[in-house]
Amino acid sequence: MTRLIFATPVTVARRWGLGVLGIALATGLQTGSLPAQQPAAAAAHAPQAAPANPAQQAAAQAAGQPGTSGTDVGVTTLKTNVNEVNLIFTVTDKHGHYIPNLQLHDFALLDDQKAPSKVTSFHQQINLPLRVGIVIDTSTSIHSRFKFEQQAAQEFLLQVLKAHSDRAFVMGFDVTPTVTADWTNDLDKLESGVDRLSPGGGTALYDAVYTACRDKLLDVSRGQEPVRKAIILLSDGDDNQSRVHLDEAIKECQRAETIIYSISTNWTPSRGEGDKVMAQLAGDTGGQVFFPPSVEEVSTSFHDIEEELRSQYALTYAPADFKNNGAFRTIYLYCNDRRYQVRAKKGYFAPRE
Repeated sequence: MTRLIFATPVTVARRWGLGVLGIALATGLQTGSLPAQQPAAAAAHAPQAAPANPAQQAAAQAAGQPGTSGTDVGVTTLKTNVNEVNLIFTVTDKHGHYIPNLQLHDFALLDDQKAPSKVTSFHQQINLPLRVGIVIDTSTSIHSRFKFEQQAAQEFLLQVLKAHSDRAFVMGFDVTPTVTADWTNDLDKLESGVDRLSPGGGTALYDAVYTACRDKLLDVSRGQEPVRKAIILLSDGDDNQSRVHLDEAIKECQRAETIIYSISTNWTPSRGEGDKVMAQLAGDTGGQVFFPPSVEEVSTSFHDIEEELRSQYALTYAPADFKNNGAFRTIYLYCNDRRYQVRAKKGYFAPRE
C-alpha cells in the first residue's frame, strides 16, 4: 500500500524558526535517528503525532487510484475538483541531478500547516500539457547580446512544444510589455514573434511579469484539465520603470499558479541586486534561476529547463479545512530521504467564492 507521511502541524509550529530541521522533526525523521526507509516507524515516534485517520484516508485514496505511480506514457490527464490542489514539483540531489522513480511514501506534505485530507493522484515523469510564456527583456542594456537570446528562445520552442497539446506566447518588455505572439501552437508564428522583438528603452521587469501572469496565465486552464504553466524569463533583473513592486509580481504568479524559470543575462563575475531579483522570482514560484557564464551559454540554460519540464512529479490532493476565502495557503513538501531536495511552489491563493 502506498502511503504519504504527513507532518504534524503542532510540532511544526513549535519549531517554526528551524526551517528544514523543523519539518524533519515534525515528520519524525530526525537526522541520524531513524533511516528514511522506515517512514511509518519514524512518524510513530514524532511528538504529538497527527491522528491516524487523515493519513490512512490519504493512503487508501492514493492506493485505490489507477496510475498513481509509475512512468506515464502519452499525455497524463488529471481531473481536479474545485477544492483540490495540483502540485507540480522537481526532486534533485545535491549536484542538481534529477531523481526519478520516487513513490508517494517518499514525501512529507503540509498544506497551511495541516495534513491534507486525502491524496487523489500521484504521477511520476508527468506529461501534462504546457502553457509557456517566453518573456524577454528588450531594454537598451541588453542590445549587444539580444540576437543570441532570440536564437536560444527559438531553439527552445522548437525542442519543447508539442503541437497537439502545448501552447506558448512571446512577450518583450522595456518600459511596457508587448505581446508579439499570442497563445498558439504554431511554431512559425512563435518564431516570428521572437524575431519581431527589438531592443530599446528603460526596464519595467516587475510590470512585465505581473502582466504576463494576470493577462495570459491566470485563467488559462480554468474549466479544463490541469496544465503546467511556466514563464521563461530572460533579463539582467534590473528594474527602473515598474509601477508594481516585486512582491506584487510574485503574488500574481502565485495566483496564476505559474512557475518562473529565470535566466540571468548578467555576464559579470559578481552577482548584483538584479541577480537576487531573478533568484527570488524563481525561488518563490517553485522554479529555478540560471546564471550562464556567457551569452553563448544561454542555449544551455534553455536545455536545462527543457530537461526539468520532462522530469517532474505531480501530486493532487484535497487540503484540510479548505475555505474559498482568497487567503494564501503555504505548502511544505519534503523528501524523506535527506539526500534529495524538493523544489515546489511555496504556496497558493485559495479561490474566492
